[in-house]
Amino acid sequence: MTTLPIVQVANQPVPAAWRRRASEIAFWILPVIAYFAFPDDLALLSQIAITALLVLSLDLILGYAGIISLGHAAFFGLGAYAAGLLARAGWGDPLLGLAAAGALAAAVGFVTSFLVLRGADLTRLMVTLGVAFMLYELANKLTGFTGGLDGLQGIEVKPLLGRFAFDMFSRTAYVYSVGVLAILFWVARHLVNSPFGLSLQGIRQNVSRMPALGTPVQARLVAIYTIAAAYAGIAGALLTQTTQFVSIDVLSFSRSAGLLLMLVLGGAGCLYGALLGAIVFMTVQHLVSDLNPQYWQFWLGLMLIFVVLFARDGIMGALRMLARRASGRRR
Repeated sequence: MTTLPIVQVANQPVPAAWRRRASEIAFWILPVIAYFAFPDDLALLSQIAITALLVLSLDLILGYAGIISLGHAAFFGLGAYAAGLLARAGWGDPLLGLAAAGALAAAVGFVTSFLVLRGADLTRLMVTLGVAFMLYELANKLTGFTGGLDGLQGIEVKPLLGRFAFDMFSRTAYVYSVGVLAILFWVARHLVNSPFGLSLQGIRQNVSRMPALGTPVQARLVAIYTIAAAYAGIAGALLTQTTQFVSIDVLSFSRSAGLLLMLVLGGAGCLYGALLGAIVFMTVQHLVSDLNPQYWQFWLGLMLIFVVLFARDGIMGALRMLARRASGRRR
C-alpha cells in the first residue's frame, strides 16, 4: 500500500470554506487588537460598533428582504429614548435597558409594518419617512420627557453586570458595544442562512412567485421588519448607555440617509458589508474632517462616487472580485 507524499498534500489548494473561516476569525480579532492599539480612541471605536449594528439592522430589511426605508433611525431613536428614560427613572441596569429598548422598537416596528408594507417601493419610502418625521416632532414637542432640542440629560447608567462601571476612557463602553454587536451578528447570520432567511431573499428577487411555493410573504416581511426594528432599538440603547445623553439627532433624517450610504458603500445583502461600510465610512469621516474641517464632505462624497462607479456591490463586491482573481492565479 502506497501513500501520497506529504509535499503533494500540502501543496493542494486550501478549500474556500477554510479561507472564509480564516478571514472571519481575523476580522473578529481586529477589535481585540484595536482595544490595545488605540486606547485613546475607544470612544470613537464604540460609536463605530454601535453604528455598525444599526447598519446591520437596515441590511436585514433592505439587503435581504428588499424593503426600502428612509426612516430607519426612528427605531434607533425610540431605543435611545427608552433606555435614557428608564435609566433616569432609576432603572439604569444596562441589560434591562437593552431589553426594554429592543421590545419597544419591535412593538412599534410591528405596528407600523402593516402601513409600510402596503404599497410599492415609493410608497414605503414615504411612509417610513413620515413615521420618522412624526417621531422627531413628537420628541421635540414633549420637552418634559425628552428634553427637546437640548437633549435628554441626567442619565445615570449602573455598572455592567454590577461590576464594570462606564468610565471616562470608554473601556467598558467599547467592550460592551463590541460584545453586543458580535452576539447580534451571530444571531443575524443564523437567521439569514435559515429557511426563513432564504425565503426573504426569494421574496426580494421575485415576490410574485413565492406565494406559489407556499411562502407567506406578508408574514415573513412583517417578521423581518419587526426584528430589524428591535436591532435598531438596541443600537439606540447602546448609544444612550455609553454616552449617557440622548440628542434629538437620533431621530433625524440625516442619520437614516447616512445609514443607507454606509450600507451601499459596504455592500447590501451581506452582513459583513454592513459592518465594513460603517467602519470605513466613519473612519474616513473622522480622518478627513480632522485634515480638512471645512470641506471634508467633498472628499467623502468623492470616495462614495468612486466606490459606486468602480466597485460593484460596494466594498464586499470588490473584495469578492479580488478573491476570485487571486484564486484563478493560484490555479
